[in-house]
Amino acid sequence: MLRKLLADYAPEHIAVVFDARGKTFRDDMFEHYKANRPPMPDDLAAQIEPLHALVAALGFPILQVPGVEADDVIGTLTRQAVEKGFDVVIITSDKDLLQLVSDHVSVLSPGRDGKPEKRYDRDGVIEKMGVPPERVVDLLALVGDAVDNIPGVPGIGDKGARDLIQQFG
Repeated sequence: MLRKLLADYAPEHIAVVFDARGKTFRDDMFEHYKANRPPMPDDLAAQIEPLHALVAALGFPILQVPGVEADDVIGTLTRQAVEKGFDVVIITSDKDLLQLVSDHVSVLSPGRDGKPEKRYDRDGVIEKMGVPPERVVDLLALVGDAVDNIPGVPGIGDKGARDLIQQFG
């Protein structure tokens, strides 16, 4: 996938960000954070170190910050790059990062399971999430996130959250 992305997009700069091992500041803020998430399957866990070695062998910098999730590192790097005048493409299938989309930031969701890749700009985020990028965090706060065990507002689903955001901002 990395080689295909290099060939297709020829990025000027690239970094690969992984979650560091251990707890993050979110675990300290909310004791039930990701509490329902099953442990990583052994066959996937066995791939992590070889993947790190492969990424390093390809010459890409690997970033991991203890106590901070990869999403937070990506968000910080994105903000810094935009402030320096760069356009940024974030490659992830994580919907949380759609909140970073702007005139200078897009998200490329890699294709998998036979589905093509999808690049999200502002209109793409609105089409997928029903709200603009700057309201994605509000949508997720209202609805909650079962994957991370974050409760939302009781009785508020996707449609209700979108309706509230459209009405009240």
